Parts: sequence; C-alpha cells; structure tokens
Amino acid sequence: MATEYELPETMRALVIDETGAPEMLHLQDHPLPRQISDEVLIKVVAAGLNPIDAKTRAGKGVAAAIEHYPAILGNDFSGVVVRTVFEASDLQPGDAVYGMGRVPRTGGSFAEYVSVSSMSVARKPARLSHIEAAAVPIAALTAWGMVKLAGAAPGQRMLVHAGSGGVGHFAVQFARMLGAHVTATGSTRNLDFLRDLGADEVIDYTTTRFEDVAHDLDSVIDLIGNVHDDTGTRSLKALRPGGLLVNAPTGSWPTMAADAAAAGRRATGFKVSPDARTLDELSTLLDSGAVRVHIDSVFELAEGAAAHRLLELGHTRGKIVLRVS
Repeated sequence: MATEYELPETMRALVIDETGAPEMLHLQDHPLPRQISDEVLIKVVAAGLNPIDAKTRAGKGVAAAIEHYPAILGNDFSGVVVRTVFEASDLQPGDAVYGMGRVPRTGGSFAEYVSVSSMSVARKPARLSHIEAAAVPIAALTAWGMVKLAGAAPGQRMLVHAGSGGVGHFAVQFARMLGAHVTATGSTRNLDFLRDLGADEVIDYTTTRFEDVAHDLDSVIDLIGNVHDDTGTRSLKALRPGGLLVNAPTGSWPTMAADAAAAGRRATGFKVSPDARTLDELSTLLDSGAVRVHIDSVFELAEGAAAHRLLELGHTRGKIVLRVS
C-alpha cells in the first residue's frame, strides 16, 4: 500500500542569486516545487555534482536560460517518491528512485524536494546506496550514449580521455564490456585505477603525449576537447582515416567539424537525454556488479561551495555527491 507523506510548505535549498564564484551558493528556505503534468515529486536524499552545474553557476553552461533568481541548480538525484503522477502509476510513494532533471527548465536537485518528469525517473538500483545512485545518471547516460555512438564492439580500438573522471570511468567500463580494446588517458595516480576499471592500455598524460603512442584508432571518446592543451585537435592524429571522434564539451572546440573533415576524420558532439528506459538498463548492470560507480567525495548540502571548488580543480576520481537529507 502506498505511503502517505505530510509535506512541508518550504524546503532547504542551495541557491544562487546571481552567477559567479562558488561562494554564490548559499542555503535558503524555498517553496516546494509545483508538481505538474507527468511529474513525480521526490524527496531528495543525495544529489550528484556534474561539470554542467559548476559551469552554469559560473555563468556559462545553461545559465542563459535561467529566467529568475534565486535559482536551484543540480540535475542528478536519488531519493524517494512522495507524490506520484496518478493512482496506478508504476512509481508509487515510498519507492526509491534516481534520475536527472532539466535545469533550469525545472528546479534543481540541490534541494530537499524536486519535481521531474516520470520519463526521467527510474527505480534506484537495489545494490547502490542513495549516495552512489546520485552519482550515476548524467555521467553514466553520457558515457553509454557516447560509447554506443562510437560503435564500441569486439575488434574496435577506442581511446577514452579523462578515463578516471565522472563520465570517463563509466565510459571505460562500458566500452570494455561491449568488447572494444580500450586505451585510457589519466594522471600518474590514476593509472592503476584505470587498469582496475578494465582499460587494456593506459597513458600517463603528465609524461607522454598520447598521440605519440596511440595510432590508427577507430574512435575517441573526447571528454576534454580543446579546453586543455588542444586535446581535441591532437586526438584527430590518433584516429585512423575515417575514424570517429565523439566530443562531450562541445563549446570548447567550435571548429571541430571543419578540423576533422580537413584531417580526413569524422567528429560529432553529444548531448545527454534524461531517459528512464536507458537508466533501467544501466540499473541492471549496476545491480549485477558488471559496472560500478566510484565516489570521490561526499559533502553536506551546506558545503556546496566547497564541492564546486573541488570539482573545478579537475582532478576528481569518479564523482562528487551532496548529501541532501
């Protein structure tokens, strides 16, 4: 039988009154989000932190679409359903769920409650805690989409940049699981971690230019672009003629398509979608132990600024998560 929840009128939320430095984030009482249409109201237990959250807070990312302040950021969440869509819905009050929202089209998950489309919500993997589950949605959905788009399969040779990061550590596991021969770049301290994830070869980017040792690859999962040391442009040299580069930070390299064409290679950006059906597939992999999530650090909601500062250092192994309630 579904559980009935007494809901407060306000909630704690980590908000910004304007874009800027991490210090712009502060706790504030905020009205509960209004549940409309097919949305499910969820009590958030934990919220994952992603680069898009930090970029938006800083005035980039999707900040241009913020229509009013204070604004609540955060896309990833894990929590418990408190109000469902309709009486016979598959998701009922009391169900443990996880997923991702569409900030700023909807309010973010850096708050005690979030209301999101039921098409963005899946049952939480039973094997995972809420902290672990909150680290999954954006990173794993991005990695899965990029690896599938790149055509990971037996006999394919793939390079994953930033293989120890949030998206990267899933991409290495997915590509290897699908049969590809995986080479991953990372710093010296993360080489053993990458091998443990399943990477067939590892490249220490602090000592080696990856294009000097990686050649004739079928595909590159580019999670850096030209933000640092022209990684995207250099990646074209590692591809075979006609090879495919799949790039996530698309704003970092506006000439990507032209550069790839000039080099006789292919390139495409990738944008993640909040797809509950794919999350259900990933839940099966996570529950079986075939894929695992690594948590770098856990912060309390009030420590959001510190969490953002750590993320922006760019050396995270796996994911950073906020404990919300």
